[in-house]
Amino acid sequence: MPFKLSDEHIQEYHTLGYTIFRKILPPSLIRDLRHVTDKAREIAREKGGPQVQRLQPVANYDLDQQPFIDYAELPELVDAIAGVLTPRHQHGNRNFFGVLLEPAEMPYCTAWHRDWRDNIPGLPLSMWDEVLADINLFNQINCALYEDSSTWFVPGSHLRRDLLREAKLFPDRPISGPDLRGKTAEERERVCLEYCRSMPGAVQLHLEAGDFALYRNTLWHMGNYVPYCKRATLHDSANTPEFVAWSKKAREAAGKQREAGIAMENPNKVTD
Repeated sequence: MPFKLSDEHIQEYHTLGYTIFRKILPPSLIRDLRHVTDKAREIAREKGGPQVQRLQPVANYDLDQQPFIDYAELPELVDAIAGVLTPRHQHGNRNFFGVLLEPAEMPYCTAWHRDWRDNIPGLPLSMWDEVLADINLFNQINCALYEDSSTWFVPGSHLRRDLLREAKLFPDRPISGPDLRGKTAEERERVCLEYCRSMPGAVQLHLEAGDFALYRNTLWHMGNYVPYCKRATLHDSANTPEFVAWSKKAREAAGKQREAGIAMENPNKVTD
């Protein structure tokens, strides 16, 4: 059955902070993208070792670019993004987007975070706070070529700043992930899963091959990865001229802060 955008997709995106276009990629495109991302996996591991988990941007590497062009120009996808956001929101910039991969040897997870605020050292928090709700900014994409249940979210957290229980859970910056030192693969897997579930209200995102998740990266979110689940997920954004301009300005401001000795501002710092 062909994908059809509904009012539910729009409501989900603006209230929960994410929505899924189920099976929007045709099987033929999944096949072509799987073939090229198999090579991307080889290149990534040759370049970064067995635990590397992304190759980005794809345009920088010796890969057949046609499947990525077909993904960027897929009419159903272009129309769906425009329907949830606007026709000005463009995906598939091959100079940005990449492929997310499974680790080859050991389970691993990221720290819980909200993009830009928690992972760009030096960024003035006032810049993030004042545009938190701007729909022209912070629209991110995971498009799965195999089943992918790696991503965790806190639904609705894009609409607000941190709750008290979240601030107490992660009072420091940078936010720490779980301690995986000296642990076996099985121990690491369990510790990572416990860390995922430590966040109040967290839910696990389940994608099947050909599913396209559009989400606000100002949500609390994280990724949890195991080597026995093959992963090739296109990691992309729905960009606008406003976001391009803001991100350039934000990176410049962050650089100046770092030069001034300010490593990372803490939104949850308790002051007397």
